[in-house]
Amino acid sequence: MSSELDGAGQGNTEYGRKRFKRSRSHFADRITAAGEDGWPVAAGRYRLVVSRACPWANRTLISRRLLGLESALSVGVTDPIQDDRSWRFTLDPGGRDPVLGIRFLSEAYDARETGYPGGVSVPAIVDVPSGKLVTNDFQQITLDFATEWTALHRDGAPDLYPEALRDEIDEVMDGVYRDVNNGVYRAGFATGQDEYEGAYRDVFRRLDELSARLSDRRYLVGETLTEADIRLFTTLVRFDPVYQGHFKCNRNKIAEDPVLWAYVRDLYQTPGFGDTVDFDHIKRHYYEVHTGINPTGIVPAGPDLSAWLTPHHREQLRGRPFGDGTPPGPPPEAERIPAVGRP
Repeated sequence: MSSELDGAGQGNTEYGRKRFKRSRSHFADRITAAGEDGWPVAAGRYRLVVSRACPWANRTLISRRLLGLESALSVGVTDPIQDDRSWRFTLDPGGRDPVLGIRFLSEAYDARETGYPGGVSVPAIVDVPSGKLVTNDFQQITLDFATEWTALHRDGAPDLYPEALRDEIDEVMDGVYRDVNNGVYRAGFATGQDEYEGAYRDVFRRLDELSARLSDRRYLVGETLTEADIRLFTTLVRFDPVYQGHFKCNRNKIAEDPVLWAYVRDLYQTPGFGDTVDFDHIKRHYYEVHTGINPTGIVPAGPDLSAWLTPHHREQLRGRPFGDGTPPGPPPEAERIPAVGRP
C-alpha cells in the first residue's frame, strides 16, 4: 500500500481526476539464492515491513508463515493509519522500529535513493545492516519466498509455486489480479460513472467465474494450496468488511455466494491464513484514511465476524491443503493478532 492516501498499498497508485492507475514497483531488486542483484538470501539479514491492513502485504505474511520463514525474516508492523510522512512505526515503543531504528518507512526509501519522489509502499524488504530498502515489488516477493528461500523453509513446508503448475497458476493469478485484486480499487477510486461500472462488471464477472471454478475443487490450481489461493484470499477476506460498501462493489457480498464464502472460510481456518488477518487494522485503515471516499472517517461497527469460524465442509472435496507436508505451528507470540482484530 502506498503512503499516499489511496489504501492501495502494493506499490504506488495514482488516482484523483485521472483514471485509476497502479504503477509498477520502483525498487524491483530480487533477493535470491545466488544473489544476482547483490542481495543473497541470508537468515537474519532482512526485515519485512508490512501493514496488516494491506492485502498485498498480507500475502507476504501468509507466505512467510506457511513456509516457516519467521525466524529467518523478521517483520515490522506499521500503524494502519499513515500520515503525510508515510507508513509509521507508532505501534512500537518510542515510535521507532526496534530493529531498523527508524520512525517512518520513508527513511529506508531515502537511504536507498535520496529524494525518491514516488509513494512509499508496503510490503517492503529492508536490508538491516545498511538500513536501505531492497525491494517493494509486491508481485515478486512471495514468488521468491517460495522458490529462492527454499534453504530456509521449515520441514514440511508446502510447495506454493510448483513448477509443473506454474503456467496455470500464472494464468489464474493474472485474471485475479486484473479484475479482483486491482478491480475493487478501480471501482472504489473511479471518478466517472462509466469507469466505475466497467470495473464493477469486471469484479463480479471474475468472481462468478472463480465461484464456478471452485464449485467442485477445493483450491484454484491442483489439489494443494498455491500462490493463487493466497492472492485471491487477501481480497476476499476484505470484501464484505470494506470493498462491498466502501468501494461500491455491492452486487452481493461474498457471504451471499455459497461457494466463495465456503472457500474463503476454509482458507481462513487454515493455519497461516486467518492468523495473519487483523480486521481492526483493515477497517480503520480504509475508512479513516480514504477521506475522499469516507469524509466522516466513521468506521462501521459490522459485519459480525463470528461466522468466519463456522463449518465450511470444503474438506469433502478432493485436495489437501499441504499435500504431503504439514501445517505451520502457531504464530510467534509477538505476532499474534489482538482479540479486537479477530472473531
